[in-house]
Amino acid sequence: MWRLWLIYDPRRTLSVLFVFLFGLAVLIHFLVLSTDRYNWIEGAHAPAAPMAQSMPLPGK
Repeated sequence: MWRLWLIYDPRRTLSVLFVFLFGLAVLIHFLVLSTDRYNWIEGAHAPAAPMAQSMPLPGK
């Protein structure tokens, strides 16, 4: 295993790994936020409640 680090520069390898993992995490969070079920910022969109009908009062 130690010979592998002689071929690859550890700083560059770990930097590329961290950038890739951060990009993957951001992508997953945006995908989850785009769904109605798991959007924790805006909350789930509730269906519109039926509107009550107003009727005029008798005698006016």
